[in-house]
Amino acid sequence: MCAWLQFPLKIDTSRKILHIDMDAFYAQIEIRDNPALQDEQVILARDPRKTGGTGVVATANYHARKLGVHSAMSAAEALEKAPDAVFVTPNFEKYKQVSEQVHEIFHQYTDKIEPVAFDEAYLDLSDHTEPLITIAHQLQQKIFDKLSLTSSVGISFNKFLAKLASEHNKPAGLTVIRSADIRPFLDSQPIEAIRGVGSKTVERMHELEIENGRDLYELSQDKLIDEFGKQGFELYQRIRGIDDRPVQYERQRKSIGKEHTFNPPIRSEQETLDELRSLAKEVVQSLKNKKMHGKTLVLKLRDEEFNTTTHRATFNDFIENDPNIIYNLGLDILEEIGGYTTPLRLVGLTITGLTPISFENITLSLYES
Repeated sequence: MCAWLQFPLKIDTSRKILHIDMDAFYAQIEIRDNPALQDEQVILARDPRKTGGTGVVATANYHARKLGVHSAMSAAEALEKAPDAVFVTPNFEKYKQVSEQVHEIFHQYTDKIEPVAFDEAYLDLSDHTEPLITIAHQLQQKIFDKLSLTSSVGISFNKFLAKLASEHNKPAGLTVIRSADIRPFLDSQPIEAIRGVGSKTVERMHELEIENGRDLYELSQDKLIDEFGKQGFELYQRIRGIDDRPVQYERQRKSIGKEHTFNPPIRSEQETLDELRSLAKEVVQSLKNKKMHGKTLVLKLRDEEFNTTTHRATFNDFIENDPNIIYNLGLDILEEIGGYTTPLRLVGLTITGLTPISFENITLSLYES
């Protein structure tokens, strides 16, 4: 008997899982940074009219998606479907940087975060007593307030259902799937929407006259295993709302940092120093909350042309969790690279090389308060 047939199936509803999916993430960032694109069909790909027809779509905004444009489509086919679209060459370094900012907001609520891509992640909030809908709304609002970007959230007790929920009502949606919602929600899903059903599996599903979640639910376990092997058993579980996969997260954070973005950019040395002092206070508070300290301080700067640089200083002793000390060390780094020289869109401070505070460091302070 196969291992997956030995135990009865049981739905575990004890966990609290959020899946957060940024809406058309890359396209949304480009539109945010260039408001003239707001009403355009925007496709993130090299313009096939300039490349001889080569290139692949990274994503597209919802105006273009309504015309049938989707990620992984050839840029040439996307042009046929949306001849009036604006093609924007993707800037993945910029998207990564914005993703890091989104994750900083996630970390305000939990460190149990499983990134899936730049634009989506699972959060395990099982330890929280506050209603998940409240937390989800707060996350969406903070992301919008800080980054001017919308996101969609799915809430359930496992990853499979949370992911489906986040996709259900985009953009800027929030969907909850409780145990009582499993059958009406999953039964109505087209078979292509069920996670784990790939393009090859879809073809066989249609041959078996399986068109939606209800059809899949009515197939016996033996039939699904005969047709699809281990994947068949997983589909048998999923369509019943069963998914015991944990949120895979890094148990010990390697760094704690804070960063502020500015639109318009800050344009003076004093403003920059004020931000450094504010960031130092926030970083210290986070370090104290986590009972951590580290030996490396990283200063992050982004200019108005979106050029991002990081500069670091590492010390033999742990840096004291004191805002004045961290501010002055950050100021040292800034002065070493020439001080304030250009308008800044972002300033950040991060402590890395973290270790739990298990003893008192007895060291002479570099700076007096």
